[in-house]
Amino acid sequence: MTNALPTPIAHYFAALTPFQIADCFTEDGVVTDERRTYRGRDEILLWRENVGAINFQQDVISLSQSEDTAVVTCRVWGDFPGSPVELEHAFRVEGEKIAALVIA
Repeated sequence: MTNALPTPIAHYFAALTPFQIADCFTEDGVVTDERRTYRGRDEILLWRENVGAINFQQDVISLSQSEDTAVVTCRVWGDFPGSPVELEHAFRVEGEKIAALVIA
């Protein structure tokens, strides 16, 4: 399924380190996850470093796109309460970078 994703989103899911993930975003990119918002690459990097402390894996299971948003549904499982879960990742892309991501 990842081969059907828009390039910036495919890079996000293929990234192996928090730095590689942060680099997928515009300089002023925004991430909202677990009702917290992270603004700019520095905050996004810290967010991914904290998320990376949790042992988890995810599989992309679907993609839907509208004019300005791509919603990727993932099955996520690992060492966290409620595992496994399905989460929607709503991306807004600007050029070759992600401008916004909301995970719900």
